[in-house]
Amino acid sequence: MDPPVSLDVQALTFDVFGTVVDWRSGVIREGQAMLDRPDWPEIADKWRGLYRPTIAAVTAGERPWGSFDELQLVMLEQVLSEYGITSLTDAQKMELSFVWRRLAPWPDAAPGLARLKERFVVCALSNGSIWQLIQLARFGKLPWDSVFSVELFRAYKPDPRVYLGAAELLQLQPSQVMMVAAHVYDLRAARSNGLMTAFVARPHEWGPNGAAEVPEPNEFDFVAENFVDLATQLERA
Repeated sequence: MDPPVSLDVQALTFDVFGTVVDWRSGVIREGQAMLDRPDWPEIADKWRGLYRPTIAAVTAGERPWGSFDELQLVMLEQVLSEYGITSLTDAQKMELSFVWRRLAPWPDAAPGLARLKERFVVCALSNGSIWQLIQLARFGKLPWDSVFSVELFRAYKPDPRVYLGAAELLQLQPSQVMMVAAHVYDLRAARSNGLMTAFVARPHEWGPNGAAEVPEPNEFDFVAENFVDLATQLERA
């Protein structure tokens, strides 16, 4: 069934890390399996916390372009040094950095995507590398129609080239594409480039005591509790 005329959206593009997959639990689990210590939750948060400053440095030209796989290893080594962890071999650090290819989806992600796929094209649109996104899809049985990595555009979100480039590859106008994310900065950038937007709450992305992102009232086109709720709302639109 085609989307209703009142909603001229043909494709949904999804942020992945934090929106589709639970990065924190996976990092903590694999970190503890490799090196048993009680502060892996803190290490995981610190590692993820370097994400936006690192890609901002790439965008500003302060560090050379690198794939997300390469940047994850750089960030991991920085965190391990900060915590005085010197016992891991280069091979172990590399393997741990690959955890970003083995993250479990949130429970609603796969069934919600399958339901949304009945009416829309569903695509990953992520700062992750193509290989990471493929491996995550295989690991979590995510039913993407396609995966779009920022590698295709040589620019990291929130660079306009990512959002406009995805719409161009889909042969759609930006207004016919809806960005779905749990992060307001991502959606604000998508909206500023003409895409429709849907905020999906992930209150436990940063753990039980982490601060949940909350959009301003009426800031985005849709606000949903999860992917299944988003599917229900879009069916009524």
